[in-house]
Amino acid sequence: MLNDEEYMQIKILLKQGKSIRDISRLLKISRNTVRRYLRAEQKPQYKRNHERMSKLAPFYGYLKKRIADAKPNWLPGTVLFKEIKALGYQGGSRIVNSYISQFKPKTKEELLIRFETEPGQQMQVDWVIFQRGRLIAFVAVLGYSRASYVEFVTNEKLETLIDCHINAFDFLGGVPEEILYDNMKTVVIERHAYAPNHHRFQPGFLDFAHHYGFMPKLCKPYRAKTKGKVERFNRYLRESFYYPLVSKLKSSGLTVDTTLANYEVKKWLHETANERVHATTSQIPNQQLEKEQRFLKPLPITYAGKSIRAMTVKETPAFQHALSTYDHLLKEQSV
Repeated sequence: MLNDEEYMQIKILLKQGKSIRDISRLLKISRNTVRRYLRAEQKPQYKRNHERMSKLAPFYGYLKKRIADAKPNWLPGTVLFKEIKALGYQGGSRIVNSYISQFKPKTKEELLIRFETEPGQQMQVDWVIFQRGRLIAFVAVLGYSRASYVEFVTNEKLETLIDCHINAFDFLGGVPEEILYDNMKTVVIERHAYAPNHHRFQPGFLDFAHHYGFMPKLCKPYRAKTKGKVERFNRYLRESFYYPLVSKLKSSGLTVDTTLANYEVKKWLHETANERVHATTSQIPNQQLEKEQRFLKPLPITYAGKSIRAMTVKETPAFQHALSTYDHLLKEQSV
């Protein structure tokens, strides 16, 4: 059963000229459901399925506490469904989403138009600031497969940016033809410096791009959403990875630093982010990545300008506490 907001979204999208197929894809509901709701003069009413609700009832307290601990941030239904399923919940995800929707603040989301790219053509890159000077995420998303890479660092310096790119290429299995950025100071010094769309790039970064064989591209000024693939993933990273991790450690008085974040995000990328069915493509990123890798350029010899940092994502991290302590705390919070 759809809620009132979803019912109104169907009506609005139809008025905007969307087809039943488009509405089904955008709202992630079946075409038959869309047709049934469109035929009805008012929202169809159904009797509550008490059997389904009873399966979720033992987890009401857990869900309320997780939502409360995460405030003012919101935990997606996919995250909470996965957690209670591990605790023994036998029902479906829709009833979970329906239940927690009553606690979600009402917001309006802008409908974005996304442009698809050919395999190996484009990657989009961005910084995500969680704690300035302490916890910053480098995020890279391949345009075709939507396969993603995340690395947590403490600064946005040129050498850090270059290291993150090299680690991303290694993780994703190759180099795309072009990479899209916004106004990173370590990437571009002056837009349109020589002529329209002929920008003055940072010399050190341009040398790195030349060595790896990709073309740096800039999204339009004040139009960061032209790199919507990575922008969308940034939100997903916050809601499905960072907020759940922070809220689990909150009661133990621990904070998330780069060491713990990189340790956890590697597992999340392999087990969740790149293994989910992507909302836009309806494909699994890792499976699409296998196709896209055939079109990526091979990695060149080691870049001479690569800096040596205290820790890369491949090295064994030095935790402030024993690894077993973190694992125990995270598992304990899920019980």
